[in-house]
Amino acid sequence: MNTINTEYSFANKRVIVMGLGRFGGGVGVTRWLINQGANVLVTDQADADTLASSIEQLADLFSTQRLEVVHGSHTNALLERAEVLIVNPAVSMPWKNPFINHARAIGVLVTTEIEIAYRQLDPLNIIAVTGSAGKSTTSAMIHHALKTIGRKTILAGNIGGSLLSQLEEIDDETTVVLELSSAMIYWLWERGSALPTLQGPQVACITNYMPNHLDWHGCETHYQDSKKQLISILPADSVAILDSSLRSWASLTKATVQLSQELVPDCATPGKHNAINAAMAVLGVFSCTQIEDQKIVVEAIQEFAGLPHRLNLCHCANDIKFYNDSKSTVPQATLLAVDAIAEHVPRKRIHLIVGGAEKGSDLSSIAALHDQLAGLYTIGKTGHSLAQGPIANDCQTLENAMMRAIKAANPGDVILLSPGCASWDQFTNYEQRGDRFVVLAKQLAQSTICSCKS
Repeated sequence: MNTINTEYSFANKRVIVMGLGRFGGGVGVTRWLINQGANVLVTDQADADTLASSIEQLADLFSTQRLEVVHGSHTNALLERAEVLIVNPAVSMPWKNPFINHARAIGVLVTTEIEIAYRQLDPLNIIAVTGSAGKSTTSAMIHHALKTIGRKTILAGNIGGSLLSQLEEIDDETTVVLELSSAMIYWLWERGSALPTLQGPQVACITNYMPNHLDWHGCETHYQDSKKQLISILPADSVAILDSSLRSWASLTKATVQLSQELVPDCATPGKHNAINAAMAVLGVFSCTQIEDQKIVVEAIQEFAGLPHRLNLCHCANDIKFYNDSKSTVPQATLLAVDAIAEHVPRKRIHLIVGGAEKGSDLSSIAALHDQLAGLYTIGKTGHSLAQGPIANDCQTLENAMMRAIKAANPGDVILLSPGCASWDQFTNYEQRGDRFVVLAKQLAQSTICSCKS
């Protein structure tokens, strides 16, 4: 592959990976670093039993004598011989973290996996996508359309998996569709780096903006500034694609600005918001290709079936449809999901399951749905505050919510999991929450197969 920005070598460097994670968030970068010849110490606050699955993924590397795992607090003593610190992007408000700040104070290079990977890529071949909602679907739509028209493409970033493990597949003809979270943007461009400044991508898409991740950023202003940073760093020969609601952000960039205003109708993924995502995806593909037959791009995106846990029709039994929208972790996403379903069935036929961990979001808009639906079933730590009105049920657990919703549902109704909250009070991540919903739907509905697509 053609690598650029290779100013830094990890060979024989002493590197600390801060955070392995229960689901192997640090596995990819650890494996890559050792393959580069680094000596790696992984430090995680969780104990060995909690991290057993992640440690097992690294089992073959311990024989190299270049990997060590330390459990417990991130103490400054760990940094005494370190040359590089790789920070897990899940670490909230890293600018306030004593361990990270001490590393910088003693001259340790502080970076992240996404920065390491980005420096191996050609920015001219990158389409970056961010936004408070819809960025995963928009990224996947772009990737799907590029594949359909015969382009070599990789989908990576916040959508999951390690980009470092895919570097060998990338060449000069590969378009990398890179979903970026606000935390990733912060680490790439906002916080500064001891390494040379990174060039912005060739195309940057921002799907929308609404307050989110205030627990990580500390305040809404910081969160919004991180989103804006993606377009403010774009060179003049790049393209910034903005949702029409973000028209005022156009003045922040030197890049060519395109506003996504039209809808792409008849999408396989339901809802007006997905028609908006599709329109942005079309512009994203057009901006990075010189394809003459634009119709094939539109048709490919219309046919895109959607991603798991994102308003996915996962089961149908007794003429009751079950939609898994576990990826909904902000109230606005829940409202979008309800609106999307209401395009096909009356609101009074929707049974909505909401609630979870507290992220600092205003949940009043979800609670206000209590008199519009067939039923509102709340779970998790936020459940009690959301359980308002005569149709609201504080169920506490997803199992209880599903049992009550299925008992109350009639043929033609919809049971929708769209929590509007994070999952980590009762689940390890939104995927586990969504997977559990699917299992319960099939078990509790006794797996009666209907004529609809499941």
